[in-house]
Amino acid sequence: MADDDEETLPETFWGVAHQLRHLRKKTLAPWDIAPSQARALSVLLREGPLRLSELSDRLRIAARSTTEVVDALQTRGLADRHPDPQDRRATLVAPTPEGTRIGEAIRASRDAEAEAYFSILTDDERADLTTILRKLRTAEH
Repeated sequence: MADDDEETLPETFWGVAHQLRHLRKKTLAPWDIAPSQARALSVLLREGPLRLSELSDRLRIAARSTTEVVDALQTRGLADRHPDPQDRRATLVAPTPEGTRIGEAIRASRDAEAEAYFSILTDDERADLTTILRKLRTAEH
């Protein structure tokens, strides 16, 4: 294998992304929940009830995929659909009390795992990395 100094930026980035995906999978294992379901639950906990289209936008996935994710959460009793009081033709998705409990437990576990993972970085390095990643994520490509 090549020396780490010979690894390109994209190779290094994807190596870290792979480690983080593996860590996330390990973190979610106690709840037997898919990453897409955990992401949706996290968005709903952070932003409150959303229309399916809004949730699709936040998750950056197709509406059909969002429907599948919400169906799975609803089957597990972690989310519910209900009419939008502002527009009875529209439906809102919201976490159930159990969804809130599990979502908060997942968040606490993920925060602890992330803290451990990034603990080798100084506060300044973390701030720089956050700035760089946000810049890349929001750039027009």
